[in-house]
Amino acid sequence: MQKLYLKNQVESTNPLNMPKDTIAAIATASGAGGIGIVRISGAAAKDIASNILGTCPAPRHAAYLDFKQADGDLIDRGIAIYYPNPHSYTGEDVLELQAHGGTALMQILLARCISLGARQAEPGEFTRRAYLNDKIDLAQAEAVADLINAATTEAAKSAVRSLSGEFSQRINTLLLKLIDLRMFVEACLDFPEEEIDFITQGRVAEKLAAIIVELSSVFSKAKQGSLLREGISVVLVGQPNVGKSSLMNQLAGEEIAIVTPIAGTTRDTIKNAIQINGVPLHIIDTAGLRETDDVVEKFGIARTWRAAETANIALLLVDASHGITEVEKSILDRLPQEIRKIWVHNKIDVANEAAFVEEKDRATHIYLSAKTGLGLDLLKSQLLKLAGYQDNSEGVFMARARHLEALTQVSLHLNIAAEQIKSAELVAEELRIAQEYLDSITGEFTPDDLLGEIFSKFCIGK
Repeated sequence: MQKLYLKNQVESTNPLNMPKDTIAAIATASGAGGIGIVRISGAAAKDIASNILGTCPAPRHAAYLDFKQADGDLIDRGIAIYYPNPHSYTGEDVLELQAHGGTALMQILLARCISLGARQAEPGEFTRRAYLNDKIDLAQAEAVADLINAATTEAAKSAVRSLSGEFSQRINTLLLKLIDLRMFVEACLDFPEEEIDFITQGRVAEKLAAIIVELSSVFSKAKQGSLLREGISVVLVGQPNVGKSSLMNQLAGEEIAIVTPIAGTTRDTIKNAIQINGVPLHIIDTAGLRETDDVVEKFGIARTWRAAETANIALLLVDASHGITEVEKSILDRLPQEIRKIWVHNKIDVANEAAFVEEKDRATHIYLSAKTGLGLDLLKSQLLKLAGYQDNSEGVFMARARHLEALTQVSLHLNIAAEQIKSAELVAEELRIAQEYLDSITGEFTPDDLLGEIFSKFCIGK
């Protein structure tokens, strides 16, 4: 296994291998605070404690002690906690020094630790060591960063589920069933003249179908978790004065964009993050699309098209009084084919019309008033629907794009195996590939470069 290989290569220069040195970092957020924490992990943690504190605290007991410089000068007085290996976050000896959270004070305390043999930790290195020491698997390690970066309550709940191991348990359950099936199928290869009977008697097709069904359930929960983590990007496009900025303000619940009756008021993209039912939405208001000689407005229009290229959903705003004209059709033609689209017919308040949703010409049309907010709930519901949101978030765990890609590949190869069920050789090969993709989620088989990329995005001190 990849992780076992890493552990056996302790003499290698690869930074992902099991380290022998001691690391230290400020574990609290940058800036002044009531309390700041310096965390140390490694074999020298106990000696560092003795030098700074004059003693090493009893394991897992908070001790109120002086933190001192080499010459005996007082740095601060605070709480010290020592966690001997393997009963610590990283699986190594860990020392945490809790002092007053002054910016300069934290740097002085960290410098003292480094002078005693520790080195500055890299981003995510504490969690990386926890992973390499089998304290957590890779999916749980990623959930640590996701919990820290969670932008909504639902996202935080999902990250906690992944951190507690719910996602990993579901993956491991699938993995055990897949391995069991794979072992049976490969045993069939020893009796090629009877392989069809073995496949039939072993209920391979039935077991494979059950795994595919269970995989579908896991994928559904993971996709929902990915939505809570990543959110969706929504770009507002249309001619000038159709109400894009007014709609932006309604969705944001505050005056984010300037609204005037003058065409071309919005000359640049304006971004704002909101949430609907715990799902983050990144709303982008754009410059009105029209022919213009204004150099600044031209730059804004160019940015509008660039924003549309990277968005998940485009809201095409039109004035409800005249509907979709040739200009709107030309805008539609220029939008990327893969982007999901909703036609928003604004200003229904002018004609005193009711808000409603209709499906026509294979497109969704919403009639609303960005000025009064009438019909805004209909729009929010459609946005969640297009994003794939499900009302029942119970059991949803945090997932990343790489998890979804791996699960997609597992599904692909399991379905190929089902199609080739009469050939034990082909079934065995597809099951082997599917197992490798499942293993990559929890980190049993994960390339070094991917591990480096994952942990490099963590904050320092975690």
